[in-house]
Amino acid sequence: MAFNLQTFRTRTLTAVIFAVIMLSGLSINEWTFFALFTIIHFGCWIEYQKIVGTIYDSYNQISRFHKYGVLLLGWFFMIWMTHNTTKMGTATFYGMGWYCMTVLVMFLLATEVVFKKNLNLKAIGYSALGLVYISLSWGLMIALRNRSADNYDLSHPSFNYGALIPCGVVFSIWMNDTMQYIVGSLLGKTPFSKISPKKTWEGTIGGSILCIVIIAILGSSIAVAKVYSVLDWTAIASIAAITGTIGDLVESKLKRMANIKDSGNIMPGHGGFLDRFDSLLLAVPFVWLYVHLFLK
Repeated sequence: MAFNLQTFRTRTLTAVIFAVIMLSGLSINEWTFFALFTIIHFGCWIEYQKIVGTIYDSYNQISRFHKYGVLLLGWFFMIWMTHNTTKMGTATFYGMGWYCMTVLVMFLLATEVVFKKNLNLKAIGYSALGLVYISLSWGLMIALRNRSADNYDLSHPSFNYGALIPCGVVFSIWMNDTMQYIVGSLLGKTPFSKISPKKTWEGTIGGSILCIVIIAILGSSIAVAKVYSVLDWTAIASIAAITGTIGDLVESKLKRMANIKDSGNIMPGHGGFLDRFDSLLLAVPFVWLYVHLFLK
């Protein structure tokens, strides 16, 4: 893959602007964090349903209640994943999320299974897949913020520790994508997969190694990051690099099935929401597992 300077400049400029928006939403407070991933959640869902409708035409015939109900169901799951101290008045956010999620599940089951004469199991399956692929990931991202919010360092009392692991995962994905692109552009010769012909083995392996090394160095040198060990940051970066690469291939496969180049056009040079967050979608659940099982 030849290095294209103009393409790299366009991608870099839009990535910098997007990074500012992302980091602001991630780090200001819990409300900007939730608002950021609410927008990303619905953006991913809208693109996913368009892609599925192209792959399976009958999916376009689902009811409006089904179409928007699954989006809301995923969002209520995200609300359920919020911290028990997040409140609206006297009611906790996570309590409202659980209640709304339960009620909506019953209504969806009633309309799709009980009252509908022709049950389209394939359409239901695609919607269920979307809940796992999209809503589960962003719900677990909310849970990651809650988990890391419980870690404090008195030497940095003003730092928002809730953003630490989520920022680490996001930065690992960005670093992995960037390093794979640069290494692949300069040294790539061997195709990595027919699903994504621009990827090469040299770029994938070299970029991932550089990503892991850089995150490990940053984890050992930035004061606030020392809440977690270098081994933890190395593990998180490794998980993000491996699963993120697979996540990119999964989304590429969906686009190939739909015969489209990009899932949307939110960012010049980067495509749509799914194009931008495909790696993160698959990485978050596995990072959450690591954090849940191995971090104190």
